[in-house]
Amino acid sequence: MRLSFLAPLILLAACSATADKQDNANSAAATATSTARPATIPLIITANGKAHRFDVEIALTKEEQAKGLMFRKSLSPDGGMVFPMSPPRTASFWMENTFIPLDMIFVRTDGTIALLAANTKPYSREPVSAGVPVAGIVELAGGRAAELGIDDKATVQWGNCAAPARPDEAWDSLNFCPANGR
Repeated sequence: MRLSFLAPLILLAACSATADKQDNANSAAATATSTARPATIPLIITANGKAHRFDVEIALTKEEQAKGLMFRKSLSPDGGMVFPMSPPRTASFWMENTFIPLDMIFVRTDGTIALLAANTKPYSREPVSAGVPVAGIVELAGGRAAELGIDDKATVQWGNCAAPARPDEAWDSLNFCPANGR
């Protein structure tokens, strides 16, 4: 009887260990599939007359926004995550449980940048905020903004506005098409 009781526990422990090894790509794909929206959407940052394209994950739900890029060990140079804020609001982010430095870009409703927090420190509980309502926050690999010459004069758009060729209707609610103000 003891052996029959131990077998399910051993099996459960083995399954848990396997689940812990799931990589970032599988986790992102599972999230996208379970929510019936694209795994990534295009995001364009225009700086100094040059457009830089990124394919970013979307954090729409409260849970997705709370987790963000926590526990990631790497991030593609042209990857990242966008946190749309609808309606626009003052947002505060920190780096607890985030293993890699990130560039955080707080985007105003007109597509301009309210704050670019470069190379935020991994594991930090120091809040990062633009102190004003924003339409979204973009997180890129730490140092990528400086590498591409992206500064607070750049503009940002995502979804159909960044790539007009729409692959499916799931993008309809994921667009940020500002009337660029500067």
